[in-house]
Amino acid sequence: MMIQKTLPSALLLISLLMSAGFETAVAQTTETEETGDYSVSQMPVPDDIILEVGGLAFDDNGHLAVPTRRGEIWLIENPESNNPYFHRFAQGLHEPLGIAWQNGSWYIAQRGELTRITDTNNNGTADLYETVYRWPLTGNYHEYSYGPVFLPNGDMIVTLNLSWIGYGASLAEWRGWILRISEDGEMTPIAAGLRSPLGFGLNADGEIFYTENEGDWVGSGWMTHLEPGDFAGNPASLVWSDHPKSPISLQMNDIDDSDGLSMFEQAQNIPELKLPAVWFPHTIMGISTSDILLVENDDQIGPFAGQMLVGDQGHSKIMRVYMEKVQGEYQGVVFGFREGFSSGIVKLEWSPNNEVFVGMTNRGWGSRGSESFGIERLSWNGEIPFEMQKISAESNGFTITFTKPLEHHSAMEISNYSITDFTYEYNADYGSPVIDRQNKTITRLQLAEDGMSVRLYVDGLRKGYINEINTENVKSAAGTALLNGVGYYTLNNLPDGERSAVATGTGVISEADHDYGPSEKKITERPADWADGPDARIQLATEPGLLYDRDLIEAEAGSRIALTFTNDDDMAHNVVIVEPGKADEVGEAAMNLGLDADALEFVPRVDDVIYHTSMLEPGQTETIYFVVPDKPGDYEFVCTFPGHHFSMRGILRVR
Repeated sequence: MMIQKTLPSALLLISLLMSAGFETAVAQTTETEETGDYSVSQMPVPDDIILEVGGLAFDDNGHLAVPTRRGEIWLIENPESNNPYFHRFAQGLHEPLGIAWQNGSWYIAQRGELTRITDTNNNGTADLYETVYRWPLTGNYHEYSYGPVFLPNGDMIVTLNLSWIGYGASLAEWRGWILRISEDGEMTPIAAGLRSPLGFGLNADGEIFYTENEGDWVGSGWMTHLEPGDFAGNPASLVWSDHPKSPISLQMNDIDDSDGLSMFEQAQNIPELKLPAVWFPHTIMGISTSDILLVENDDQIGPFAGQMLVGDQGHSKIMRVYMEKVQGEYQGVVFGFREGFSSGIVKLEWSPNNEVFVGMTNRGWGSRGSESFGIERLSWNGEIPFEMQKISAESNGFTITFTKPLEHHSAMEISNYSITDFTYEYNADYGSPVIDRQNKTITRLQLAEDGMSVRLYVDGLRKGYINEINTENVKSAAGTALLNGVGYYTLNNLPDGERSAVATGTGVISEADHDYGPSEKKITERPADWADGPDARIQLATEPGLLYDRDLIEAEAGSRIALTFTNDDDMAHNVVIVEPGKADEVGEAAMNLGLDADALEFVPRVDDVIYHTSMLEPGQTETIYFVVPDKPGDYEFVCTFPGHHFSMRGILRVR
């Protein structure tokens, strides 16, 4: 395909005519937060720059390029210093989400094309924009495009988000696919079934992995190894499987969710369906997985070479993933790593000095971190943290390897370990509750002679299940606690060997009973004594950006209310009415419900909750009936889906 040379957009041309040069700015001193074995430094951003980060990449001179969601590219000199210098390199782009440096040019995925951008006269300003490959758009807001990532042979890969029309849809060609594109513009589709594939990258062997966000056909976030011809799970993109270039013959009507099966069970009948290598349990490990960053050596963040860091946009956190091949397929475990970043994490990148640069924004998406955007740097101080370094599957259990020797007594106490397995349904619904949950029996354990690992023998391991492995009460030889004491291992295959452990321990395998019964604070039928109807009817809906469509509702004390909530957003929401000043406490309690969250509809059973709706999926509507409290004041209503309470709230003013 012939390379097309294109002029900058009209916005860029107007800006160039209005300005003789590029806007520049010098930032102020960086703020640093010490957190034990790691520190986080916040890069100051000049007040006149809206740095909603869409990508991060370094050039050969150590300059950091930052494309923004508003269409600019900023080059930052001395980004690791206390006084970085900002220089606008380009503008007028269409929401770039990704950037890479190769052979003296920047490569960037805009909404509708992969573009090569070059400064041909070396004056610090982009002057050549070349279309490498273009894909169609319909104008749907959900048609994000990501990348590129360079492959070892010099080709690039990009991923294309599905459109959203109340459910995921591939309205334009190759939406929901990962594509390989050569320097001269030749495109080859690799795999289908992607929904919202912001995160993708390569492992140490150059193999492709991508991260997915919970949604329709996606019970929870995951990381999947993609190879040519794979189908990753969302059927919408199969509308293009008849295309001459498609490596997949699978059709949309080949996917049937009527039997209520798990993804693992469905894969037994659909050879093209590629199982996730690692699941990220929803609301526990995060709610919107983002970028992938390979840990290249043990000098970067500790003894984790070959593992991957994975960001989460909604929870403003970074997770750590260890994977292994079992029966020829990848599977592995996700651990927490570090939380508390100031905004929603979109991109991760290593600096030349082995710091992790964290690019963030929460516009339109919301995040636990309350800042609108920013860049932070995570640095390791060289001290080895006390962590589970990895978990490996055995034919009848797991081996947990730690980063430091263990204290003998706590390591040998079998009650200090617990394992629960569970899975998710594979269907067209938006996400899935935790299903088929079991507590497992650990029958015995062995501590390695060097004190660095523990072998757990476990009865009844099940292929296709996620195993919550808890070691929080295990101490190091120095008496310190684990930074992250829980890991979630996705067990797709069992290694060869003995299948049952010697039953010398205590405990039994049992189906966990998680029937909490109906909530007395959710009344969806009009009370029988309301024969003359409610005193007032209130309508509440949603706005983009994790907001309700109104932030103030007024009602008379003691009045009877029918509140109808319509979720017209593209993610799940509820309405929880709480005591004055208690929205934060209730929201935090909802984030800590763990595997019980779905059964409780993400509403903690606490006295501060007065009334609530169900957790509604996109497009659903529900009416609840309640009597307004007798005491006047400013009560609050809030969405308790984990992370939403930071922005999605309002006041119920009782007169």
